[in-house]
Amino acid sequence: MGFMDKLRGELIDIIEWLDASRDTIVWRFPRYENEIKMGAKLIVRESQAAVFVNEGRIADAFAPGTYTLQTQNMPILSTLKGWKYGFQSPFKAEVYFVNTRQFTDLKWGTQNPVILRDPEFGMVRLRAFGAFAVRVVDPPALLRELVGTDPEFRTEEVSEFLRQLIVGRLGTALANAGVPMLDLAARQGEIGDRLAGVLNQELTGSGIQIAKFVVENISLPPEVEAALDKRTQMGILGDLGQYTRFQTANAIGDAANNPGGGAGEGLGIGMGVALGQQMAAGLAQPAPAAQPPAPAPQPTSAPPPLPTTDQWYLGANGQQLGPFDHGALAAHVADGTLTPATLVWKTGMAGWVPAAQVPELATLLGSTPPPLPPQA
Repeated sequence: MGFMDKLRGELIDIIEWLDASRDTIVWRFPRYENEIKMGAKLIVRESQAAVFVNEGRIADAFAPGTYTLQTQNMPILSTLKGWKYGFQSPFKAEVYFVNTRQFTDLKWGTQNPVILRDPEFGMVRLRAFGAFAVRVVDPPALLRELVGTDPEFRTEEVSEFLRQLIVGRLGTALANAGVPMLDLAARQGEIGDRLAGVLNQELTGSGIQIAKFVVENISLPPEVEAALDKRTQMGILGDLGQYTRFQTANAIGDAANNPGGGAGEGLGIGMGVALGQQMAAGLAQPAPAAQPPAPAPQPTSAPPPLPTTDQWYLGANGQQLGPFDHGALAAHVADGTLTPATLVWKTGMAGWVPAAQVPELATLLGSTPPPLPPQA
């Protein structure tokens, strides 16, 4: 430091910090040989704290306000210096300004997937990412645990440590939440709040706190997401046969769009269009209901019934005779009751007809001898 810097340090009697950055957490006030005049003005703005360090030991801390540095408002430093009756000469001390506002531009994410056991899908691998905000809640503790003698402590120096801590606790938080994989998106806020509580317990004593923790997304491996998409499509279609036709139609469309050149390409496109229309018509029709299988034939222990014979009725001498089977008709032909002119009827005939007009009776009537010729 040059002569002018030394002179400027001796003339400055106001200690303050005007933060022009957005990522500085702790800043050490520069002073030549750390000499501070007794009676100097200390200005601590809102969202700031000032901590005095003497010979490596943390002394007094000041909240927002304007102070005139005297032994009365520096009890710890006065004790360390041994100022029993007041002190007016310059003294040596380091002044650290600590930014106590929220730092909200911090991101986190899983570099490798976290393996969990899901009650429905079994072992699954999840990735997650989001954002978080930190705040200094205990400036002296922060200086002891993380800052040390760093003259300018920035968010990038603590963000990696916090990201590793978050990823290390993420799997435990998701497992203890007991949330099925398909419900994780609906309960991301609850999981974030729970994880923030776990992290703050880990950070107890370090002087910083997770003020806000946001889970932006929890995702599955691409192949698992593709399988879930297929399962969703099947659920929408509602039938495996329809799903197969749907997949076939998609494949035909892709083949038709694939440039192949020549007549084969035109034929492929034509077949693709025709089959695509057929598939679309099949999708529009409801699937036929499943038919129950036909019962198997049961073995029988008794012979089947004899076939039924026709029953005939005769109209002779103004009377209805019958019913007669075929054998009985032959007897009536022999006794002359049934002749070609006799009216006959059976089930299925429209009315009575002469026996000569029934082909089924021709064999019976043909065996009847003709009448005898007249005798001379």
